[in-house]
Amino acid sequence: MMKQWKGKMDAIVAGAGFAGAVMARELAEAGKRVLVLEKREHIGGNMYEEADEAGIRVHVYGPHIFHTNEERVFRYIQQFGQWNVYEHRVKGKIKGKEVPIPFNFTSLEALFPLEQAEKIETKLLAAFEGKTRVTVLELMEHGDQEIAELGQFVFDHVFKGYTAKQWGMPVLQVDRSVISRVPVVLGRDDRYFGDRFQAMPAEGYTKIFESILAHPNIVCQTGMDVMDLLTLQPDGTMRFDGVDFKGIFIYTGMPDVLLQNCFGCLPYRSLRLEFEILQQDDFQSASVVNYPNSEEFTRITEFKKLTGQEKPGVTTILREYPMAFTAKEGQEAYYPIENPQNRELHGMYEKALRQWENLYLCGRLAEYRYYNMDGVILRALDLAREILQKEKVCQTAKV
Repeated sequence: MMKQWKGKMDAIVAGAGFAGAVMARELAEAGKRVLVLEKREHIGGNMYEEADEAGIRVHVYGPHIFHTNEERVFRYIQQFGQWNVYEHRVKGKIKGKEVPIPFNFTSLEALFPLEQAEKIETKLLAAFEGKTRVTVLELMEHGDQEIAELGQFVFDHVFKGYTAKQWGMPVLQVDRSVISRVPVVLGRDDRYFGDRFQAMPAEGYTKIFESILAHPNIVCQTGMDVMDLLTLQPDGTMRFDGVDFKGIFIYTGMPDVLLQNCFGCLPYRSLRLEFEILQQDDFQSASVVNYPNSEEFTRITEFKKLTGQEKPGVTTILREYPMAFTAKEGQEAYYPIENPQNRELHGMYEKALRQWENLYLCGRLAEYRYYNMDGVILRALDLAREILQKEKVCQTAKV
């Protein structure tokens, strides 16, 4: 798969995560010769997975669990490998106890006197009849004092510290959409996600990416930065490897890099990841335990509980320490910091890049959107269809 490109390429894709890999596959299926360039030494983007010294498969850039309500996306991804049903469960260390996250009735009863907890549960079911999940902001803004006080408790003990650590700012400065991503469950459903389809790749994410990119029309080159080969000309044309390129160019990285940060750097959050192999059967009660309060790290992942591997006497854990992205060597940009000011800055780059009509932005970094995996896949499928349709219309017009 990692062969050198030769001859004319119809499309160039920068990045081999889900955005780039799915775009490449769709264009290749339409008969395009596609070159995929990946700056890292591996494919898979932040979903890259490999076995560590203990033989346990770890997610090198932090845990990723596939979940979606989009049947189209689930059917698509199933083509590229075997997937095992997996329902993700997370605990949170609250007041010295490990309780289910998202916060649910089991969490409530573990942290409040039973009589008080049952009274609040009755109120919640009446106040939000027909709903199984609500946001913490809905609770905090409710007219009933006890419901509002519960909302404040959950906000203070589950969201406030975790969110401040994750985003490096006081929680009230974080966009409301981010705070609303993790709901409060009105019941005892202890699954982290409520989506219809939830699964993990049986042989790991890297195998899935190998399968997606295994197409005769795709050439994939790792360890190669597209910025070393690409020149965006002032007249709206581009050159690649010293030659004019008029084909399709898909970019999945940070858009400010394309224009040498001319409007300033787009802010992203990064992570410091600390892996540890322990000589013991198990470390914690769930695959992921969140630490929303005094600890510097946000969560600990125990990978055997994600992969389903049987490895007695040894386990691998990961602690995640959020940090600012500064573009230092070895740092990765993980999360766009979504707020009006940053979206406006991204909009400036997006508008400036429209000058190059054959350039398309796709993915979490490029579009500055907090996509989940399924959202990126859906966006890539739709964008590929849009590009191919646009080409078809242009060709028809020429005839």
